Amino acid sequence: MIEDWQAGGFGLYVHWPFCEAKCPYCDFNSYVSLRIDQDEWCAAYLQELARAAEQTGKRKLDSVYFGGGTPSLMAPETVAEILQKASDYWTFSNDIEITLEANPGSVEASRFHAYRDSGVNRVSLGLQALNDTALHALGRLHSASEGRAALEIAQSNFDRVSFDLICARQHQTLESWTRELTDALNLGADHMSLYQLTIEPGTAFGDRYRKGKLPGLPDDDLGADMYFATQEICEAFGLPAYEVSNHARPGQESRHNMIYWQYGDYVGIGPGAHGRITLDGQKHATETFLQPVEWLKAVKASGGTSLFQPVTRRAQCEEYLMMSLRTTKGTDVRRFQEIGGYALNPDRIQSLSDIGLLTQTDSTLTASRQGRPVLNALLAELLAD
Repeated sequence: MIEDWQAGGFGLYVHWPFCEAKCPYCDFNSYVSLRIDQDEWCAAYLQELARAAEQTGKRKLDSVYFGGGTPSLMAPETVAEILQKASDYWTFSNDIEITLEANPGSVEASRFHAYRDSGVNRVSLGLQALNDTALHALGRLHSASEGRAALEIAQSNFDRVSFDLICARQHQTLESWTRELTDALNLGADHMSLYQLTIEPGTAFGDRYRKGKLPGLPDDDLGADMYFATQEICEAFGLPAYEVSNHARPGQESRHNMIYWQYGDYVGIGPGAHGRITLDGQKHATETFLQPVEWLKAVKASGGTSLFQPVTRRAQCEEYLMMSLRTTKGTDVRRFQEIGGYALNPDRIQSLSDIGLLTQTDSTLTASRQGRPVLNALLAELLAD
């Protein structure tokens, strides 16, 4: 029997929680540690893999993603052992995507050779900016030249390389962003993640913003101008948006992230990792303990999972709609109805279509270019009782 989650695929997410420094804008579950026992961490990951595999049984694994934190601080031997065990427990798809995130400061040619030999076939590089002033303001440890050098090393080792840039930074103009983006596109990546700077509570930037000490942030109009300019420039270079913040040459989309956006299943292991796992026809949300020390202790005791909770059909519908509308592929309306047992309000769909925010066919619902920047408002309207 084909289960719903198989429409989106099955992936494995491995969270490495350590960084060399905490970026002031970052609200990810990451920590700075002077000493990391790689053998202890490797053993813990392997224990959690075994538990997850016992739950899911033998499945076809479409992707593995090492995220963080800074996974390029992991020992290549740890990556190799995790991938070996994963291949023992699940059947790797013929074109499995295995991604490792890296920061430029931790990129070394010999280390990347080792990651490649362990099975990694895609790298996502956190460049974030291409000039030293911006990098300093963002709290990054690498320079622009180190970032470019790291990209060259990555491209010489891997056929598939992505990198991140942040726009809507302090004192940034539309002209300076379009120049920087054009420069970045000329570096030859087949995938780019382009995020607008967001000020998150609990971060160093969040504290500064609250105290009025983060001047020069673009207003909403300038942010919108940057967003639409980004779409046009990337399209001209052959990297159209396939998701709100992600651009790729056709065929080079992130398969792992598409599992999230197409509402497949994924196992999450490591501190703070989330997952969605379907067992006996019921989708479950999983979470793990946040603090690294707490997670390690839990793994050694009975397991690192802190939450294993059924997801209601209504919540599944909301999650599927929220994730799928982020992409240019859109929402399969029949699948939405099968998941939740109800259909979206046709009058609301028509109203949003009439003002150019949605595009609908008999089988799909897609947010337009004008609709994706206001996705939260679209979702609120579509899901209102």
